[in-house]
Amino acid sequence: MIKVFRLLAICTISIAFASIAAGQVYTTIDFPGAIATSLNGGPNPEGTNIGSYTDTSGVTHGFVLKDDVFTTIDPPGSTSTTPNWISPQGTIVGGYNDASGVPHGFILDGGQYTTVDFPSAPGTTLTGLSPSGEIVGFYCRTSSCTTDHSFVRSKKGVFTTFDPPGATSSTASTVNPSGAIVGSYTDSHGVGHGYLYRGTFTTIDFPGATFTFAGANNPEGDIVGLYTDTAAVNHAFLLSKSVFTSFDFPGAIFTDAAGINPSGIIVGLYFDTAGVAHGFIRTL
Repeated sequence: MIKVFRLLAICTISIAFASIAAGQVYTTIDFPGAIATSLNGGPNPEGTNIGSYTDTSGVTHGFVLKDDVFTTIDPPGSTSTTPNWISPQGTIVGGYNDASGVPHGFILDGGQYTTVDFPSAPGTTLTGLSPSGEIVGFYCRTSSCTTDHSFVRSKKGVFTTFDPPGATSSTASTVNPSGAIVGSYTDSHGVGHGYLYRGTFTTIDFPGATFTFAGANNPEGDIVGLYTDTAAVNHAFLLSKSVFTSFDFPGAIFTDAAGINPSGIIVGLYFDTAGVAHGFIRTL
């Protein structure tokens, strides 16, 4: 996951189709002319979603989607941009790569970009923002950035790093208003798990899965993400009131839930049978 304000494009929304499955309504979202699209967060109370798309040159950009209009967002000098979270007030956090391929975190607030880097780290990505101003994300300690570590930055700008017990690598995904952080980690056997951190750690594993990634939580404590079954197929999941529910975009060969808002609307991405990535919105 991976950011002076610059508008690169304003385009009309392209909605491929909507379908109803298992009582849910699924809508495909494709950035016009893109070869791949993902929704990463939202919608906030103003109905704004955020995501990323890959253009025909293979470059990844961020975008904001509001009132059926796409707006591309890229920090100055970025070569790849991924917005990961949007607040009710419209503040966006995410990550971008500079011209040297170095990952940095960014905040986009009021049309102004601010770069955020974990102190002395060779790579940083921001993934979530709480109403009290806490920011979560992950950073790497070596230039290769093969191992990541979760962190939270206080409103006063103090960074605190953490990893679940037994983790060899971890990434924080989001933080909700109560301060509960969800993320994922890799254990010493190379197996991926989700985690919930509320002063103590709780491991999140979809039952029977060989891999679980916790991607987001909301104020109600619902958690969404991705898991891999024993046939190596990837599905989205919702964990609500201690109950797991698996779901897939209709006809997809891969589904990943990347965000859930307080109303239970879920966003993410899926691959169609041709292997093309699309964003989606799942409404009740």
